[in-house]
Amino acid sequence: MTFTAERFRALLGFEQRSAVETDRQIEDYGDYVVEYLRLQIGGQDVRGILTRPTVVDGTLPAILYGHSHGGGYAIGARELLDGREYLVGPLGPVFARAGYVTLCIDMPIFGERATVSESAAAKALLWHGKSLFGEMLSDHAAALTYLAGRDDVDAKRIGAFGLSMGCVLSYWLAAIDDRIAAVAHLCCFADFRTMIELGAHHGHGIYLTVPGLLREADGGTIAALIAPRPQLICVGEADHLSPPLTVQRAWAELQPAYAEAQGKLELVSEPGVGHQETTRMREAVLAFFGKWLG
Repeated sequence: MTFTAERFRALLGFEQRSAVETDRQIEDYGDYVVEYLRLQIGGQDVRGILTRPTVVDGTLPAILYGHSHGGGYAIGARELLDGREYLVGPLGPVFARAGYVTLCIDMPIFGERATVSESAAAKALLWHGKSLFGEMLSDHAAALTYLAGRDDVDAKRIGAFGLSMGCVLSYWLAAIDDRIAAVAHLCCFADFRTMIELGAHHGHGIYLTVPGLLREADGGTIAALIAPRPQLICVGEADHLSPPLTVQRAWAELQPAYAEAQGKLELVSEPGVGHQETTRMREAVLAFFGKWLG
């Protein structure tokens, strides 16, 4: 049986949601602007942080940014402006100076939404046959809808980016939503069956548990749904959360999907690097988006 985006949505318990802007506060930093947004998503008030060039002439390419986990429940969307210890530096200003409108929202249980623990939220949803990650992806897709509807954004040139949890948010959303024109994801591309085999799955949060998924698909199968749209994968070969064998098996499953889309699938694999972004990865991301969204 062929695994489809529709089947993937069903396993996730994905829900189509809207995102309505209720407030916007703007801060001008000279060569870029930060917008602090309030969005109504699924009946909840959600913080969004957006960066963009100061001068906007027509419509611009955009990036939907999925923030990471790293146990930083209080951080959420602030990662776009403040960065994290495993990032080279904050990407919001960098993307804005490169000409992109970039949006990040607080995922459920993060940032201003950190009002319940990950364990409590995930367990409650699992009892109802849903997953916390399905909730996250439903909100992430709503943020994409908001981004695509902005007057300063070219809806046909929206990319997705993320590291770690943000990596999975980005490539899984691209797998179920073809409005993502290109995706660059770092440090969490893996074959989950192999991850379990090696015991590496225990290092990941319960948020990522999707009941029944591995009976039908895995990391490579999911990433293959993105083809033939451009995809950049960056990994560290000493990343204990995504050991080399998990990446190799996922990559082997993914590659055939791009057989007729030569040049649209890229892999940056860094020897001796753990669960972190490197300068080489950042350069590759900027070149990738410049090529496919520019």
